[in-house]
Amino acid sequence: MFVIIAGGGRTGAQLARSLLSENHTVHVIEHRKEVLTRIHKELPTEVIFPGNALDTQVLEQAGIKEAQVFAATTTSDAENLSLCFLVKERYKINRTIARVNNPRDAWLFDSKFNVDVAVNQADILSRLIQEEMSLGDMMTLLKLKRGRYSLVEEKIPSGSKVCGISIKDLKLPASCVIAAILRHGEIVLPRGTTVLKNEDEVLAITDTEGARQLAAILGNAE
Repeated sequence: MFVIIAGGGRTGAQLARSLLSENHTVHVIEHRKEVLTRIHKELPTEVIFPGNALDTQVLEQAGIKEAQVFAATTTSDAENLSLCFLVKERYKINRTIARVNNPRDAWLFDSKFNVDVAVNQADILSRLIQEEMSLGDMMTLLKLKRGRYSLVEEKIPSGSKVCGISIKDLKLPASCVIAAILRHGEIVLPRGTTVLKNEDEVLAITDTEGARQLAAILGNAE
């Protein structure tokens, strides 16, 4: 995948490093001298294109006509919106991603300005907090890269009704699969006949609703 990133600040540089580590083609456009000095120490020289991303000549030098994804990560919401609008209208870029710096501007980041994905850090943090609170003591270990599923962990409390019950008799939600059980520091590979015990730590792959149901099933004490 060929990605052009406008803005070589901390966000843009970190995104570039991550994409490069996964063998994607990345070009970063940046015009600030002090930022250019820093990113030349962090990124390969050939991926850095000095100049203002709002300059179409700079965009074309960076390869906007061949790029598949454009990420606007500058510190200016107005600039990020303008860039997404420009590259979609003029160059028909497939996918645009824009960083939202001021949460009050978030409502602008939609199809009107040709923004396919808006990255609003305040909104992301809020959703994570709400999700963690809604799951009680359940811990989200990993957000899977594709889809809505996560790897979660739930510890079976002493006195839970599931203690002594086989996995096949748990009536798990259809969206939930138990992947492993941690018991006294050892991994138990789950089978339908595996019997759950006090203090077992259950690792499961599920969606948000499945995670809520799993927490209720495993934590249901008498």
